[in-house]
Amino acid sequence: MALTDQSTRIREGEELDTAVIDQYLKAHIPGLTGAPRISQFPGGASNLTYLLEYPDKEFVLRRPPFGHKAKSAHDMGREYRILNQLNAGFPYCPKAYVHCIDESVIGAEFYVMERVNGIILRSDMPAELNFSAEQTRELCKSFIDKMVELHNVDYQACGLGDLGKPEGYVQRQIGGWSDRYDKALTPDAPLWEPVKAWLKDKMPADHHKPGIVHNDYRFDNVILNPQNPSQIIGVLDWELTTIGDPLMDLGNTLAYWIEAGDSAPIQLMRRQPSNAPGMLTRQQFADYYAERSGIEIKSIDFYYTYGLFRLAGIVQQIYYRYFHGQTQDKRFAQFIHMNKLLEQMSLQVINKSQL
Repeated sequence: MALTDQSTRIREGEELDTAVIDQYLKAHIPGLTGAPRISQFPGGASNLTYLLEYPDKEFVLRRPPFGHKAKSAHDMGREYRILNQLNAGFPYCPKAYVHCIDESVIGAEFYVMERVNGIILRSDMPAELNFSAEQTRELCKSFIDKMVELHNVDYQACGLGDLGKPEGYVQRQIGGWSDRYDKALTPDAPLWEPVKAWLKDKMPADHHKPGIVHNDYRFDNVILNPQNPSQIIGVLDWELTTIGDPLMDLGNTLAYWIEAGDSAPIQLMRRQPSNAPGMLTRQQFADYYAERSGIEIKSIDFYYTYGLFRLAGIVQQIYYRYFHGQTQDKRFAQFIHMNKLLEQMSLQVINKSQL
């Protein structure tokens, strides 16, 4: 079994025209020879990601999904810009080579970046790594350290000061995700009304020091060095990145962080080995983040619940496309059950919260 991330056959209906892609890239990237072999990375549920293999060079192409798209999502130009400018302050962004705004080329806007070849952890820790609990804990801390490092980037120096509006960020996120969720409702979806009301009632002030918010920071969006798997060499999926409250970003990550003590139905949602022996719990994760960042976190309940609600919003937007036949990806049929479980998890947090 290969530990490095592998591409597979392209899903039906998501094919690219090899000749068209080849012609376009050779017109914009000097020195390319031969014809590319195109395959698809099977992970991810938002933008589509393809591997382009030339005889002596490999690239990754990113394009929006087919079908319904949220108004502000899947902005290829924005993600391309982030990769090129943030790299000066956070050298874990892949180099982006070309951004195509001519939708007649492949039917959508897209960009092409370098391939950072390495290990991407999925649901379970690969047995081949043979990590002890202590090594796993160190990897977990390194993962959090990278997040703290990102939040401390001088985004003004990187020329990204206009990437987002930090003032009123918390309020916009709660209102914005409430609105996006309602617009993606299907007849079988929960309404989330008690959770939305609680989030509005318990909303804290924005943190006084805004930072780069990745908005999708998970283990399956980081790349590990194949020669030294404890080392993170790349961070992927910058499509949702903005400037805002770093604790809201922490809440997003905690929403994905399914720990060993969570119930069996919750474990079925897990997409990263956050339950492996040695991994920190959500509370330990937040405590270590607070220690490394110097930010006091009195309670994670609001930020964690926000993260769960936002994740439900993302899940429901994807399920909406499947429900209306705008994508044929069978993985998305189960997303309605994930949405309902996320609501239950949120209500459990609220019922126990001291806020």
